Amino acid sequence: MVSLKAMLRPLITIFSAAFVLLGNEFIPPALRSLFSIVVNYFFTPQFTLIIEENVGLSTNQIYAAATTYLRTKISYSSKLKRIKVSKTNRQEELSIDIVVGEVVMDHFENIELKWKLNEEKEEKKKAKVNKPRVYFTLAFDKRYEKDVLETYLPYVITRFEEIQKEEKEKMRTIKLYSRDYSRGGPGGDWASINLEHPATFEKLAMDPKQKRSLIADLDRFVKRKELYKKVGKVWKRGYLLYGPPGTGKSSLIAAIANYLNFNIYDLNLSGGRYSDADLRRTLLSTSNRSILVIEDIDCGAELEDREKNNNSDTIKFTLSGLLNIIDGLWSSCGDERIIVFTTNHKDKLDPALLRPGRMDVHIPMLYCTMDGFKLLASNYLNIEGDHQLYRQIEGLLENVKVTPAEIAEELLKSDDLDDSLRGLVVFLEEKKKT
Repeated sequence: MVSLKAMLRPLITIFSAAFVLLGNEFIPPALRSLFSIVVNYFFTPQFTLIIEENVGLSTNQIYAAATTYLRTKISYSSKLKRIKVSKTNRQEELSIDIVVGEVVMDHFENIELKWKLNEEKEEKKKAKVNKPRVYFTLAFDKRYEKDVLETYLPYVITRFEEIQKEEKEKMRTIKLYSRDYSRGGPGGDWASINLEHPATFEKLAMDPKQKRSLIADLDRFVKRKELYKKVGKVWKRGYLLYGPPGTGKSSLIAAIANYLNFNIYDLNLSGGRYSDADLRRTLLSTSNRSILVIEDIDCGAELEDREKNNNSDTIKFTLSGLLNIIDGLWSSCGDERIIVFTTNHKDKLDPALLRPGRMDVHIPMLYCTMDGFKLLASNYLNIEGDHQLYRQIEGLLENVKVTPAEIAEELLKSDDLDDSLRGLVVFLEEKKKT
């Protein structure tokens, strides 16, 4: 639809020509002043700002702010021809967003502003899929350049921060991110789903003393922003979870995320084509107040061999590159972050990975104890207090190495409480013989 401004421009052009022919001496001063204002309004050149998605390797704050801010300008009654709509089966409301190519109008004081989301696909280079260039353009009258740069854009950033704060005050949905290899390989986008894992510290079959110690450490960490700044230390914390499969390492990570309300970024290094540069981009693309999980870090125990293997046709990260991600200069690009490493074989890890500053807290994930079993029995069978089979089960647990996952599986095999426990006894006795 043609705007009124565009429709009136030809008419103003005619009047301008008439004014030139008549000369200023025949035109009253008041009319000349009014006409000057009209001409400036209709013929002030447009000025356009380009707002890229990234600044070097870092996210452009203005781009991130605009993405969130413009959602508040989209409504079902807007004049946009297209909007992006999505909803998962776990979401209560529709999510709407701006579409590439659509113009979103905004008004700030007496300024008319036109936002547009643009995408340019770059050519493929050396069979590598490049991520499309995505950016906003912001167009407005040239005379308001100073107002937009000094007042409007700071306002957009402020509104973005207010919206973020409002969302945090609500029950935020925790996201689980993983790398999307379909766009750019190891350097591709993070794809996310809602983390619906029900694990909490109350439900974990974990040594009670160890559990209390971990919770206290997490509480200290999130409260020490000023202390970390004062001593010149990056505000991050590293945890190593080690033990055999089935001892609850993944459940513990979910419990930490639920406890702190942090998103999880799951990074699988085994078998990937990560270079040191990929690892740096990965770290920089994670948000503050998040948990970066590197599972099965023992699969990278041959890191130094990879570094020396110049004949390999695959790109591999180096040990020094990984260490820089953990506690080098690159680790300072963000605040309030937790890095969690898991391994089934702690003895296979390079000692350089294990020192404080990289893996600050080492948490052994052990076989099931009687305390852990009682918690599982309470969760799965609603048993509170004692049971006649508990002493027999306790004696077996002292002599049998069994994981919480194995116990849980046995407790699920019958809906009858006594049958479940008798089945567990049989399972433990059989396991003791092997």
